[in-house]
Amino acid sequence: MALSPATPQSQATPQSPATPQSPATSQSQATPQSQGAGFLDADFYAFQSLLTPREQESVLAVREFMEREVRPIADEYWERAECPVHLFKPFAELGTLGSGWAETAGDETSAVFRGWVGMELARVDSSFCTFIGVSSGLAMSSIGMGGSPEQRARWLPAMASGDVIGAFGLTEPLAGSDTARGLRTTATRHGDTWVLNGAKRWIGNATFADVVVIWAKDTADGQVKGFLVRQGTPGFTATKIERKQSLRIVQNADITLEGVEVAEADRLQRIDGFRDLAKVLRVTRDGVSWQALGTMIGAYEAAVRYTAQREQFGNPIASYQLIQDKLATMLGNVTASLGVCVRVAQLQDEGRQTDAHAAMAKAFVTTRMRETVALARESCGGNGIQLDHGVARYFADAEAVYTFEGTKDMNQLIVGRSITGHAAFV
Repeated sequence: MALSPATPQSQATPQSPATPQSPATSQSQATPQSQGAGFLDADFYAFQSLLTPREQESVLAVREFMEREVRPIADEYWERAECPVHLFKPFAELGTLGSGWAETAGDETSAVFRGWVGMELARVDSSFCTFIGVSSGLAMSSIGMGGSPEQRARWLPAMASGDVIGAFGLTEPLAGSDTARGLRTTATRHGDTWVLNGAKRWIGNATFADVVVIWAKDTADGQVKGFLVRQGTPGFTATKIERKQSLRIVQNADITLEGVEVAEADRLQRIDGFRDLAKVLRVTRDGVSWQALGTMIGAYEAAVRYTAQREQFGNPIASYQLIQDKLATMLGNVTASLGVCVRVAQLQDEGRQTDAHAAMAKAFVTTRMRETVALARESCGGNGIQLDHGVARYFADAEAVYTFEGTKDMNQLIVGRSITGHAAFV
């Protein structure tokens, strides 16, 4: 069972903030002594202690996988704009992809744990987090929340085991923030078959995913519906978007749908309009907040390592006041953002999370992320723009994370609607 948020584990007691470990001291980022074995220095208030012992073991397994398998190749794959698809199955074998769905035989876990796993991915590579999250978050959540029992049984175990990779096709060339009204992809029913026509853009994993959840507007009733489109279906074409400067590992694609035929059995049976789609987006928006948190933690840790090693005027630059001010600001951003992510996840577990809760988290955490990665790059001076020094990739990737799953502006307006009772979207 997931640990009650009111009863954190006592096995890890954080050191008093009055005597933090010096950033100039040589230290292991994976097992720092200041928080207890298995705790990150960036987890300054020991939020990880809210996880159950089993969840903490799984977090450590994910962290070790990322350090062993992904960190050594991340810069190389990022520079080549290629995705290490071969790591999807080994990662799935850790058993975290199916947590939260009854059909996957995974252990029952908390939303805090599931978010923490995403943070651990992004802490090493935000692109890899997106690659995994598109399939296990957006695609699986669409099927888990919108699929029939038969659809859930058919797809969720296969996706949790890594045998099937998913993608999520909502955004269009002319519809981003206004998908509720502006969706142009259409679905027309002919007996037991639906015919899809339209285009999608920025669809991660679409060039290699086994199944893509396509969202389209029913020409009969004008309502948004979801469809499971298999790779290779006639009329379905996915073309990789080139020349990106953010999340380069992610294989985003332009999709064209020309007379694509989908059986009624492959329509998500519990999706009856945009309101149902919005429930999926609310949950996955939380995931982006955790991803932004991981991105800023990765940049912060890289800055700590660099400033401890880089010497100027005969001393490590970490010993100078201006650098320490930057590091303290970054850690403050991380700590505040971690608090927001944890609380919103707890609200999800309690069944009390609202659109405004998720929107505030996404807007706040991604804004703090943007400031943090900029401070990390600044702390590394000119070397901060080079991949070899650990910060540049986070700095570039943060721009995409800042934008997707709703821009800051749109999420702020969702919060504003909650405050005032007035919608200011148009």
